[in-house]
Amino acid sequence: QVQLVESGGGLVQPGGSLRLSCASSRFTSDYYSMAWFRQAPGKEREGVSCISTRDGMKYYSDSVKGRFTISGDNAKTTVYLQMNNLKPEDSAVYYCAASNLPAYDNTWSLSVWYEVWGQGTQVTVSS
Repeated sequence: QVQLVESGGGLVQPGGSLRLSCASSRFTSDYYSMAWFRQAPGKEREGVSCISTRDGMKYYSDSVKGRFTISGDNAKTTVYLQMNNLKPEDSAVYYCAASNLPAYDNTWSLSVWYEVWGQGTQVTVSS
C-alpha cells in the first residue's frame, strides 16, 4: 500500500519559517505530480503547490507565490515545502498528495486530480 507521510508542522510566529516534508513509500518519480494542499477549519481544501516529477515544472497558488518553495530530494523519495514569511492565514492542516496524471495550470490545484494522500500535518502561525 502506497503511503505518504508528512512531517515538519508546528507552531511558528508570524514572519517565521517552516519546512514540511512528505516521505513516500514509492519513488516520487513513479507519480507524474506531487503536491501540497492545505485545509483550515471551516474552509475547503486548497492547492498550495505542485511539482511535476517529469520536467520539474512548479506551480504555486497566488497566496503563497514568492514565499513558499516546493522541491524534491535526489533520492526521489521525499518532497519538501519550504515556507517563509509565514502569516496567520497560512495556519491549516497541510496535506501531501500524489497523482498519476500530469499537472497542468488548470488542474494541479484540484483535489480530485490526486489519488494518494497523506494524513496531514498541522501548521499554526500565531504570536
